[in-house]
Amino acid sequence: MTAVDTHFQVDLERLRRAAEQAEPKLLDGKRISQALLEQVCEATELLGERGIVPQLNVVRVGNDPASAIYVRHKIRACENVGIGSSHIHLPPQITQRDLLAKLERLNGDDAVNGILLQLPLSEHHNPNEAIAAIDPQKDVDGFHPGNLGFLMAGHAELEPCTPRGIMTMFRAAGVDFKGKRAVVIGRSMIVGRPMAQMLVRAHATVTICHRYTEELAEHVRNADIIVVATGVPGLIKGEWIKPGAVIADVGMNRSEDGKLCGDVEFDAARERAALITPVPKGVGPMTVATLMENTIRATCAHHNLAIRGGEVYEDVDALCGPLDQ
Repeated sequence: MTAVDTHFQVDLERLRRAAEQAEPKLLDGKRISQALLEQVCEATELLGERGIVPQLNVVRVGNDPASAIYVRHKIRACENVGIGSSHIHLPPQITQRDLLAKLERLNGDDAVNGILLQLPLSEHHNPNEAIAAIDPQKDVDGFHPGNLGFLMAGHAELEPCTPRGIMTMFRAAGVDFKGKRAVVIGRSMIVGRPMAQMLVRAHATVTICHRYTEELAEHVRNADIIVVATGVPGLIKGEWIKPGAVIADVGMNRSEDGKLCGDVEFDAARERAALITPVPKGVGPMTVATLMENTIRATCAHHNLAIRGGEVYEDVDALCGPLDQ
């Protein structure tokens, strides 16, 4: 058992049943996320019986249209699973000092279990300093440098939502990681680098590619597992895909005809792949569901509780035993 499972353990078999209902070759994030959210909802009910209501506060700065949409999705997800939520919308001109003070007040609020700072901030802000100001035990996005360090060390309680959601989806679909060649395209702290670390932890052999990588096609052709997060529509060509590969496409772009598309040429890649995520209804729903999962995990950790198989346990240390390194 890893640290991330200490306080809230998901029933993977229920996720597998959801994955089996997908269309051929599809990693259906929508179905798997619903199965995960059902378990989150059950957890909120169990906590409610003890008078505990998980609380997520989302802080948004400025008027970025995409951020407004993302926040609405997160608040709606909270409402659907019984997590309390608050959207704190700050003006774009707020100073860095006042932003940090606001985050500090949320850190000290015992009723708040999770804090999410929606990016991007205004140009004059230092996002790294703001993220580092969040209490790591309330950092449900998993971006705090302390939590990223724990991820590297194998003791993370809260992990970045998108890569964590992808790993959950892979496991639900029965993907085998051991000894497989995994290629992560994109090296951001939000997806690429934590994704690579999680795949290493699962015993895959991992290569990270980025804008300066030479012969990208050759790296992709040799990959058993591919995760793409570049924001470049159709960057990964279908003909590059190794037959039987598994693909997670994090991209969310608009094609020239206005349709949503990913970073992978979907139709051509699907012909060769064993599994591929659609865009939309692939990685996106898993990211939001994992945010809800992290909020439950942070709530349980705050109250020194663990949830397993529909039961709540108080003696967490005795229940978990030694962690798997």
